[in-house]
Amino acid sequence: MLVLSALWLSLASAAAHPDTIPPPAASREPMDSMAAIAIPPASIPTTASAPPPGAGTLARPSADSAQGRPKVIELSDWYYRRLTIHRWVAYGTLPIFAAQWAAGQRLYDDTRDAPTWAKTTHRVGATALAAGFTVNTVTGLWNLWDSRAVEQGRVLRTIHGVSILVADGLFTYAGAKLTDQAEQSADKRRQHRTIALSAMALTTVSGVAMKLWNR
Repeated sequence: MLVLSALWLSLASAAAHPDTIPPPAASREPMDSMAAIAIPPASIPTTASAPPPGAGTLARPSADSAQGRPKVIELSDWYYRRLTIHRWVAYGTLPIFAAQWAAGQRLYDDTRDAPTWAKTTHRVGATALAAGFTVNTVTGLWNLWDSRAVEQGRVLRTIHGVSILVADGLFTYAGAKLTDQAEQSADKRRQHRTIALSAMALTTVSGVAMKLWNR
């Protein structure tokens, strides 16, 4: 009798709570087999797309664009002071050239019989030219070195400097070497005049070129 009462209570409890009854083992096998399926990584869809070519790189200025920027070069105040001296001395040589030509032509024609003014003018003019060319050679070469980094007009400045050095040599040779010989020889006198006039012409052309095109 007690056994029947216990069995009855067990059935009544099972009927009142059906969710607690565990499912049979056969019904769990399909779920276990589904959970055991391995999905390959390649088959997993993704929403991220591949970046376009060049994405993620920083745009940097090229070396050419950096080199194309104008380079600012500052020249000292003394550069412009020397330039002012150089120009005014150059302007002053033009009337001396004219006086030397006039006096030298008279000496070439009359030699020792030339008037005193011609001899004095030629001697004083030669000394003034020597002093002026010394000043301009120093100031010109100094400024040429100081402006060596300035590309604009560099070729013209170099040609001008070389031409003035050539004129220095011509004047020195004509004055120091041929002056005394010109008093004794007509050939040396002619050579003296040719070299002196060539130096004057070279200096004038070089100076005019700098005035016109050295901007």
